[in-house]
Amino acid sequence: MALTAALTVLALSGLAHAVPLEKGVQPHDFGQDLAPLLSGAKPAPLCFPSLGFVMPAVPPSDNTNWWCDPATEYAFVGFSYEVTACQSRAQLQKEFSDIRNHFQSRYVRLYGACDRKGFYDDIVEAAWNNELGVHALIWFGFDGDDLWIGRRDTLLAALHSNPKAKFVTRVLQFGSEPLFDNVLPHAQLAQQVLAAKKNLSSLHIPVTVSELAYGYQERGGAQDVLDAIDSINIHMLPFFSQNASTSDQAWPLVQQDLQWYIAHGNGKKMYFDENGWPSVTSEGVQPNSPDAVADIPNEQGYYTLLDQHCEDLKNVVGGGIGWFAHIYSDDQEPGYGIYNEQGKMKFPFAPRTHC
Repeated sequence: MALTAALTVLALSGLAHAVPLEKGVQPHDFGQDLAPLLSGAKPAPLCFPSLGFVMPAVPPSDNTNWWCDPATEYAFVGFSYEVTACQSRAQLQKEFSDIRNHFQSRYVRLYGACDRKGFYDDIVEAAWNNELGVHALIWFGFDGDDLWIGRRDTLLAALHSNPKAKFVTRVLQFGSEPLFDNVLPHAQLAQQVLAAKKNLSSLHIPVTVSELAYGYQERGGAQDVLDAIDSINIHMLPFFSQNASTSDQAWPLVQQDLQWYIAHGNGKKMYFDENGWPSVTSEGVQPNSPDAVADIPNEQGYYTLLDQHCEDLKNVVGGGIGWFAHIYSDDQEPGYGIYNEQGKMKFPFAPRTHC
């Protein structure tokens, strides 16, 4: 898994990664937020997937005036959600409803891969039914095989064939951590991004890469990839920093990576999509600092820290940082879930969606 792969890089670099949290009925303040009006986009709750948005009975003719302006989206936006279990449509419906209605999420970021035929159609249906946008993912895995090519082609085909797909798919991601995991040389990865953008241009679906800061840095910055992607989807995992201790001390570690992206991202929209602090260690989740503490209070404390810095994250170039909590449940990724393996919440979790 990506967390396992991140251990060595963070041991080498001492860098860290993280994300913000927020809560509220509306993601925007109409009295102050003029960006949608100036850009021509609809303001919340008239744009998808803002809180309070009401889905039409059938999709409109196109999605050009459908999405909320990403420059207005920040704070807690949703969960990473692992699909390796190939969840049934019924389970997706139930859990996506919980993600939207219990936690006031706007998005689900897919993680892992399910190669069952028609699975992404099930994702689309559950997302449509629950007013959720999707950060879709072409999963490379960690075995060095070429299964990702078939996954790429299958997903691109589904995005074109399913009439609802372009209305719930916010972005297509290449990941997870293809640079750090040496899946492709960065020049080839940039070409894959550009080819996917061309393929999806008629659907107006942007393309990105889900990656560690160090994945770029150890390849001279891989500026060709940063230039090719439409948004910057960042892995923030400060627990693995050589300087980690307790989660309430993680803000400087978050800032270190964030400042690098700001310096090299040319003002693009940024998301923290794989982020969190583990409640337990395991074979693939071991700290690189003797002072790093993995337990439930520190998992909770990490999100509290990000919530406390809502205003700081809101003011980041590109319209602020939108962040995902990694991950929905411990039965998807041990130690990182908001729910434990018995389906019980490990701690109160009600992050802000605006500030």
